[in-house]
Amino acid sequence: MIKEVKPDLSLHTSKKEQVEEMFNSIAPKYDFLNRFLSLGIDKIWRKKAISYLKPLQPKIILDVATGTGDLALEAMKLKPDHIIGLDIAEQMLAFGRQKIDKRGLSHKIQMIQGDSENLPFEDNKFDAISVAFGVRNFQDLGKGLKEMNRVLKPGGRIVVLEFSKPSSFPYKQVYHFYFSFILPFMGNLLSKSKNAYTYLPESVKYFPEGAAFAAFLKEAGFLNIMVKPLTFGTCSLYIADK
Repeated sequence: MIKEVKPDLSLHTSKKEQVEEMFNSIAPKYDFLNRFLSLGIDKIWRKKAISYLKPLQPKIILDVATGTGDLALEAMKLKPDHIIGLDIAEQMLAFGRQKIDKRGLSHKIQMIQGDSENLPFEDNKFDAISVAFGVRNFQDLGKGLKEMNRVLKPGGRIVVLEFSKPSSFPYKQVYHFYFSFILPFMGNLLSKSKNAYTYLPESVKYFPEGAAFAAFLKEAGFLNIMVKPLTFGTCSLYIADK
């Protein structure tokens, strides 16, 4: 059982509703803060994730919790026929569409609003699925993973990027200080959100990582699960097949 962490525990609305509202509110600053607060390392993580899809040469890709479409844009290096980016927050999608339009890729990447735990697609539709820093925000993690398994073709692959917690000295201590104090202060200040970047370290703290998350993938029906810590364990990359 995962402890449910919400952006605002004082409210009685669901985690899903709060996450949607939170990401809509920080959408204008989201890309800038991603680069600033991760020191640009998030770009390297995305490249690594997409590299594990290259052997499949996927033609139809689903990017779940796509946000402003950074991972979908990275996936264009695979030369797919079509990418669908799905997210619950319409404002995030709006900024993503602007980026895609500027690159002249609107005919290749389609951004749609939808619920990651109730995917609006038929069974066995996609050759590959990607998720970057989104599964931690699911209200029901098991349900979301099973939905992705359902819409993935047999022989298809999923790659998941998610924050994790370093365990080795001294990086563990440096990371904890930055993630618990510096990041929330700077993030909340620059995004003008009172809780978005306070929620981030709390959600990471209670999220299953490594073997624990791999167990969720197995329960959802995935096979050949690999776990690869990145940047001293700050982030983890999960690769699994159907």
